[in-house]
Amino acid sequence: MLNPQRLAILVHVVEHGSVTAAADELDYTASAVSQQLKKLEREVDQPLLRRRARGIVPTDAGHILVNHARKVLRQLDAASADLKDLAEGNRGSLIVGAFPTVAASFLPEVIETFKSRYPAINLALKSGRLDLLMDDLERGRSHIAFLWEYPWNPVNIDGARVEELFKEESVILVSRHHPLAERGEVRLEELRNESWIVRANRHPVVEVLERATESAGFRPSITLYANNYQEVQAMVSVGIGVAMAPRGAVAVQHPDVRVLSLGEQGPVRSVMMAQREERVYSPAEVAFRSILMDVARRKGRGVDTT
Repeated sequence: MLNPQRLAILVHVVEHGSVTAAADELDYTASAVSQQLKKLEREVDQPLLRRRARGIVPTDAGHILVNHARKVLRQLDAASADLKDLAEGNRGSLIVGAFPTVAASFLPEVIETFKSRYPAINLALKSGRLDLLMDDLERGRSHIAFLWEYPWNPVNIDGARVEELFKEESVILVSRHHPLAERGEVRLEELRNESWIVRANRHPVVEVLERATESAGFRPSITLYANNYQEVQAMVSVGIGVAMAPRGAVAVQHPDVRVLSLGEQGPVRSVMMAQREERVYSPAEVAFRSILMDVARRKGRGVDTT
């Protein structure tokens, strides 16, 4: 049977490309790391790593083992978290992971209703990027996660139950002084010559915009990369450019920004809720899911609860 500690060492070495860097992070000596890797190679009877000029890279066998090891280590983390909850009596606690736009738009009503009905349950919210939300869920660091996907990039989480809550359209943001500001709906072709404001740090909205404008026959001229949607709205309001955003991003709308629909031309994303399948759901989780679905249904978001 493979040793989980050695698998973890292998993953760290591959991710860092260096025995020394992995040893520093794990607080081991480089010699100890090397010894554990040799033992692991003997266990699998295959070489797992090779040295290159720029560091260490996995062999084909190493790639396979690392991919499996990541899943195993996530499941072990999840098991530890579940056992800790049980031992510490945390069945009355709930950790929810959410991305910023849903946390700012849809989620507050859910939380308000939940806390009014179950004030004794300790509810914690973790906001983060999609990859971190998925990792936290898989490792048992959160009980429920809100996720999103576009048709070209579906969410895939092993061992998770994923339910669509609603679909959310992309909208165009313009200054109230913009010539199109009084229009309820625009076509992307009308924005061909505009300067665009997008999110920084390779935010997914950049790909959404590029795909949409490519279908409309042009490439967007990007004038500013903003750190958050508040900054996006502020820069749109003073005429630096226009922007595309999911509708939830303008739940709190800048007074000098107008929101325009793209009609059927607008990209649509699915907002979903995910839970680990192998978990025995606590009463807190069951209650939260029930309220979540009820709020979504009352808002007319078309949730299928069958």
